[in-house]
Formats: sequence, structure tokens, C-alpha cells
Amino acid sequence: MNYNPLEYKYPSKRNVAYAHKGMVATSHPLAAQAGLEIIKKGGNAIDAAIATAACLTVVEPTSNGIGGDAFALVWINEKLHGLNSSGYSPNSISIEKLKEKGINEIPKYGVVPVMVPGVPAAWAELSSRFGKLDLSETLEPAVKYAREGFTVSTTVKKNWDIAYNKYKNEAKGEEFKYWFETFTKEGKTPRFGELWKLPYHADTIESIGRTNAKSFYKGELADKIDYFFKKYDGYLTKEDLVSYKSEWVEPISVNYRGYDVWEIPPNGQGLVALMALNILKGFNFNKKDSADTYHKQMEAIKLAFADGQKYITDKNNMKTEVNKLLSDKYSEKRRSLITDSALMPTTGEPNGSGTVYLCTADGEGNMVSYIQSNYMGFGSGIVIPETGIAMQNRGHNFSFNPEHDNCLMPHKKTYHTIIPGFLTKDNKAIGPFGVMGGFMQPQGHVQVVTNMIDFNMNPQEALDAPRWQWVKEKSFEVEYGVPVHIVNDLLRRGHDIKIQPDESPFGRGQVIIRTEDGTLCGGTEHRCDGHIAMW
Repeated sequence: MNYNPLEYKYPSKRNVAYAHKGMVATSHPLAAQAGLEIIKKGGNAIDAAIATAACLTVVEPTSNGIGGDAFALVWINEKLHGLNSSGYSPNSISIEKLKEKGINEIPKYGVVPVMVPGVPAAWAELSSRFGKLDLSETLEPAVKYAREGFTVSTTVKKNWDIAYNKYKNEAKGEEFKYWFETFTKEGKTPRFGELWKLPYHADTIESIGRTNAKSFYKGELADKIDYFFKKYDGYLTKEDLVSYKSEWVEPISVNYRGYDVWEIPPNGQGLVALMALNILKGFNFNKKDSADTYHKQMEAIKLAFADGQKYITDKNNMKTEVNKLLSDKYSEKRRSLITDSALMPTTGEPNGSGTVYLCTADGEGNMVSYIQSNYMGFGSGIVIPETGIAMQNRGHNFSFNPEHDNCLMPHKKTYHTIIPGFLTKDNKAIGPFGVMGGFMQPQGHVQVVTNMIDFNMNPQEALDAPRWQWVKEKSFEVEYGVPVHIVNDLLRRGHDIKIQPDESPFGRGQVIIRTEDGTLCGGTEHRCDGHIAMW
């Protein structure tokens, strides 16, 4: 079939957006406008992605930060490139060392789950390889917002309060006081619409731009990080930072009804989305609002996640080859398990939450799918004093079982939740897409892709359609927009269904499609402060 984003078929809360010279779609209006500003100054889609990402660490610190990780898919010169800028565990950490301290599981907060941050390296690497402007110029909008202030939006305010209460109740110890010093004033979070300044962020981002991120990994910022973790008995060291480098990787894909769906290879969980799509391509779907459609998609996701949570880890430690998990033979085997009743997900044998997503496009044909995150909102609760650097807590995803593929080891990347997506057809770019939100992400990818390809929805329609999320075993949460008759049918099939009135668990997505006419067609997320800046 030929996907035509110019047609309307599904009721949406927003109209689809069209442009020609440039488009930036993300979860905050100020960040989207900053990216478009960079395009108008002569930058390309890559520069715009960096500028938007940097601004998001300032205007939406509740979902990402300078101390987070990043991944990107970049379409330039008629080729797709993948960047893995996730960090690895410190060289000095191990399961044995944690057990000696009486730690029997990897905590969510504090110094223990912190790994090497990859965000600054991602900005520098993207800029040096594909950008048109100097990194310092690209980061200027973020520096300006941090120093001069930004107005706090609705979604950001709500999530800021959630984080404040969480850290106040759960983050005990002197090492957490710097979060409160950085992100509160007189013990309070910002008000709706308040002009809020983050001066330390400004200095740090300016330093990253001026040194092409060398100050973060080898210079003054690295020294401050090293000092902090030594002081509070952590594991991350300057040596870990010095040896870090982003990695260019070959994207992986499956063909779904004539379209190639691309993801970053492991350690990211994009493989889960591709395994699910590979199962689903053996079915025909004639109707979106059908219990049978929901059922088969849900069953495919459960099977894909069972495999993903078993096998995905650092590529250097994966015991199962990606091509075996994506083989047609294995997909057929997994598909044959799906009946009319809900199944309990089990792992097959192929050998025998706080994130920001953005996408950009320019008039030259370049497009970027980019995602960055600290994890669980602000991350570990650790902020390096007088830098604004909130550190991620990705180490929490490691298994404490030494026999598990994704077990904690020194200098190892863990199973990573954040994933950018991209669509091509006949070796031509269709466009970037993504849905952030912890383990919702591959599920969101599958739902948005099938909405567009199977049901011919334009990007805005595909994002606005009600979503569902697998939780565990036979349990699913569905948005209140899912028709009642479908919920009742799914219950009869054995699914455990909970209607969730809160939109936040179902992710936040963005899509940009390049039409056959060469124009840009975009959709943004109504579940947050989503915005499309266009030219």
C-alpha cells in the first residue's frame, strides 16, 4: 500500500502541520522554536536537533538533563546513520562489591546507579560530523534560556512537583541536597508560568559548546564530577569519563508491508518493537477499532518483550544474535503462539520513564530522530554542585543475577529504554518518529507505525489515537478513549484490563513525514506541551 499522510481518516485533537523549509517537533514550545531558529540562521536538521535537545535540558529538566544518555538516527546524503551515546557502568563497580556493602539490589537513587553520561558527547559528535554551525553557536539558545530565564509550562510544573515529593520522601542523605539547591527556591518548586533561571546550567552548556564537550569528559566539569563521587563513596571516576566516546552504529530494521522500520541496535530496546512488527506482519488488519486488532498487537508485544528482557544488553555481552531474533523463521514460530485467548508471555529460543523525544527536518532533505533522558524524571537525584548536571540512573536497569545476560559488570552498557525510530521506503526517507516513556516506548512505536501504515493515519491522527500499554503477565492499561466494547471483548479473551484516566503512562510522541511532493507533514503530542515549529 502507499501511505498518504495528506488524507484524513481518524478524529484528532489537533490538525496535522505542514511546512517546507524546516520543521521541529518536540514536547516543549520553547525548545522547538529554538531548533527552528537555528535552521533559519543557516543550520541544518542536525544543528536544530542539538539546539532543541540542549534547550530541553533547561526548559524541561523534569524529563532529561545534561547528565543523561542519548540516541539518534540521522538521515543525511541519502543514508541513515545511527548514534549510540549511552554510557557504561564505572570500571570500579561490580555485584560483588555492592554485596560487600550490604547492597542486594541496584537502587533507583543515589550514587550507585549512576553511569557515564552520554548526552554532551552526543551533541559534540553530531555537530562535528554532520552540523553546519559551531557547537557553541548551536547551544546559544539553551544558554540564553538558562541564564535569562524561561516560563515554566503546565506539564513541566506537574512533573517538577512529583519529583520534589519523591526526593523529599525517598532521597535521604547529604548527597541529595544539591538537587534541592538547584531545582528549588526557598524550598519550593516553581509556580505555573513563573520565570525560572538556571544559571549553573548556562555556564555548563556554554563550557560544553566552547570545548566541544571536552570540559565534561576531560576538563573542569570532569574534575567536579570525580570529586563529588569520591566524596560520597560512589563509583564513577574521571578515568571513566576520559575513556568515553559516542559510538556510530549500523541501524537495524524489519520490512513492514513495504516500509523499512529502523531502530538503534542493542543495548537499546528498539529490537522489541521490530520483533513485534515482524510477528504482526503475518496478520491482516482491516479495522483500527477492532478487538481482534488490539488483541493481536498486545500478544505480539508480550512475546517481543519476553525475549527483549531476556536477551537485550550491551552488544559485547549479547549471547543471542540480533539477526536470529529478527529472522522470519523465528517470527513465524512466535506468531504461531497467538490464539484467540490471552497468553502468558514466555521467552523463546531463537538459537535452537522521564524522557524527551524530538525530530527535525530541513529543506535540504536532512532529518533527525533524537531522544535523550536521565531516566525516571530527573534521574538519580544526584546533581553535581554549581554545574546543573543532574546525573542519570541507568544502572538501575542492570540485573543483580550474575547469570542474567544483562547482569551488572564493570564497563558495561545496560538494557536501555530510550529509542528513536525512522521510516524509509525504497531507500528513500519517509521520516523520523518516536514515543518516549520508559518501557512504553517500543509499544508506542508499534502502535504509531501500524496506525500510519495499516490504517493510513496522518502523523497527528496516529499520535492522537488512544494507546494501550502492557504492564506484566496478562495485564494491560488502556487509555479512556479505547471503546468500551473493545475493552469488554479483551476481557472475555482473558486479558486483565485497567482503564487509565491519566494520560501520562502512555508516552509522548512526535512524527515528521516527508511527502512525495517534498513538503513536511508533522504531528505532535497532546498528552504534554507538544509543539511543532515550522517554516
